[in-house]
Amino acid sequence: MKIEKISWKSDGLAIRGELYLPSDQTAPFPTLILCHGIPAGVKGPEDRGYPLLAERFCREGFLALIFNFRGAGLSEGNFDILGWARDLEKGLNTLYLRPEVDRKRIYLLGFSGGAAVSIYVAARHKEVAAVVSCASPAEFRDLSTAKGLKDFLTHAREVGIVKDPLFPRSMDEWKKSFQAVRPIDWIDRIPPRPLLLIHGTRDDVVGVRHAHRLYEKVKGKAERSIIEGAGHRLRVEEKAMEKVMDWLKKIAVRNQRSAFS
Repeated sequence: MKIEKISWKSDGLAIRGELYLPSDQTAPFPTLILCHGIPAGVKGPEDRGYPLLAERFCREGFLALIFNFRGAGLSEGNFDILGWARDLEKGLNTLYLRPEVDRKRIYLLGFSGGAAVSIYVAARHKEVAAVVSCASPAEFRDLSTAKGLKDFLTHAREVGIVKDPLFPRSMDEWKKSFQAVRPIDWIDRIPPRPLLLIHGTRDDVVGVRHAHRLYEKVKGKAERSIIEGAGHRLRVEEKAMEKVMDWLKKIAVRNQRSAFS
């Protein structure tokens, strides 16, 4: 496979990532954008994180994009959930123009906060052909109180996704951004495009009830997979990632056939 550094501008901020391109197949490729969650802390050196996952999908024939939302990793800016949505939209636009990308087969795979953003963006952009949501919250109720929002801001500063001491300029506006992105308000705009909701029964960050609430909005129009014994970090749960891989490969083949029918 070939790994290429990539970046784009979002609200004037540099958003940086990596493209993983299959080397043993012919372009255009089915394309998968992986969207990380809100960092909980600093990863250990043994955790290769999303590059390992990108390599896995690339070996199966997907062009895979991993990137850091604003405030995270090498990307500029401070954490803002609506800003994250704009980062993903700009990344989607950037990929859409590349000749290696099959425009009929662009998929989103989001984790936790990144899953929430994926649902929001897919609901608003028909270029997204399918979505896998891993451990998405249905809403951000824990942040609806002044104390909850203040505690989250403290966490965001501790993990380094908010670096500017004067950010946010308005706590009220920051709070409204979480309300705007609430997946429960957007998820039913994705079907009839394929949608897979995955959650672990032992998720102690975003309880499995969130998956059930989201599924009720799309019942009969989406697939739900509850992984027994799995926690919040589904990317390291082999059963979860096997399910994602199998599901996406079937969708990619189906979409390829329909493109020529």
